[in-house]
Amino acid sequence: MSYDAFLKEVRELGEYADREEADQVSRAVLGVLAPRLPANGAEHLVAQLPDELGDAVRQGELLDAESFGVEEFLTRVAAATGARPRTAEWDASAVLTTVADRITGGQLNHILSQLPSGYAVLFGKPELSD
Repeated sequence: MSYDAFLKEVRELGEYADREEADQVSRAVLGVLAPRLPANGAEHLVAQLPDELGDAVRQGELLDAESFGVEEFLTRVAAATGARPRTAEWDASAVLTTVADRITGGQLNHILSQLPSGYAVLFGKPELSD
C-alpha cells in the first residue's frame, strides 16, 4: 500500500482538510499506540505500513512499554494532536480503521490480542453521536 493511499483513506474517514492534517494525525496516533504494543508487535506493524509511517511507530516504541486503557490512550492522542478527547477518538478511529483495512487479519488479531477489549471499537469505522 502506498503512503498516499493510506493518507487518502485517513483523510476521507477523518474528514480532514488536507493531506498534511491526515499525516499529522496518523503519526500522532501511531506514536501513541506504539508503546502500548510489545516490541515484536510494533515491528510487525511497521512491516505492513508504508515506510513513511515506520518512524512514527519506532519513535513511540522507544518509550518504555506501558499498559494503559482506551481513555488514557485517547487522552494521549488528544495531547499529541492538540484536540479534545472526543475529537481524539474520531482521529484515532480514522487512523486505526485505515490500519485495520491495510494489514493482514493475523496481524490485526495479534495487535488486538495485546490490547484491552475497549480498543477494538477504534479499529472500526468512526462515528460521532450527538
